[in-house]
Amino acid sequence: MVLLVDVDGPVATVTLNRPEARNALSVELTSAIQSAIVELDRRDDVRAIVITGADPAFCAGVDLKQLATMDRPAQVTRQDEPPPFYGTLPPHDTPVIGAINGPAVTGGLELVLACDFLVASERATFADTHARVGVMPGWGLTVRLPQLVGVNRARQMSFTGDYVDAGRAYDWGLVNEVVPHAELLPRALEIAGHIATIPFEHVREIRAMYAEMTTLAGDAAWARESEWSREWMAKRFDQSRLASEREKIVARGRSQQ
Repeated sequence: MVLLVDVDGPVATVTLNRPEARNALSVELTSAIQSAIVELDRRDDVRAIVITGADPAFCAGVDLKQLATMDRPAQVTRQDEPPPFYGTLPPHDTPVIGAINGPAVTGGLELVLACDFLVASERATFADTHARVGVMPGWGLTVRLPQLVGVNRARQMSFTGDYVDAGRAYDWGLVNEVVPHAELLPRALEIAGHIATIPFEHVREIRAMYAEMTTLAGDAAWARESEWSREWMAKRFDQSRLASEREKIVARGRSQQ
């Protein structure tokens, strides 16, 4: 199987499983990833998703061997059709954590950028080789990468194709944490477990807020957040939860000191 899906309680782990091809995105694997996200997002029992790769790579990008053998006229015709959605992952409400276990290159980097945030192994590296192979980004790289690392660093990655190691990726803001390789999946699952303890309706709402705010700027963003908050507090805020949740928050804070 090119994709492994494991659901343990409220957390699902999705593993790209073409290690012999460094988990390159064949048509089959790409379709399997997208279908898995749709199916997991529909499940009421899944509250967070972790996506990773079978060692040694996270994802080497689009399968260039397969791409090179595709019928060229069919490729050209396909470009006339608008995509069903933008990016590598279909629309979803469930948070997706990237557990980056090794190189994430080009299309693999775009898959990384589709995650809500990233935890990286010390072995993780990141590169954009679109220009080197003569393929243009189409899954949001020129949108999302500058948001995370800044436009000049994004340009440097795209113009050179050079690899960025895990430490520099952390310094640049591409990844949230870097951990020893053996601790990568446990740490990502731990974070996913923390997400799963929060009412899904609340996580989904804040996730939607973040998504919309990235499309706005300046006063428009401030005004929209204020409007959204006031509407929630007036119509959907559950005051009865406050006492019990306050005790949990205090206890959690003490445990993490």
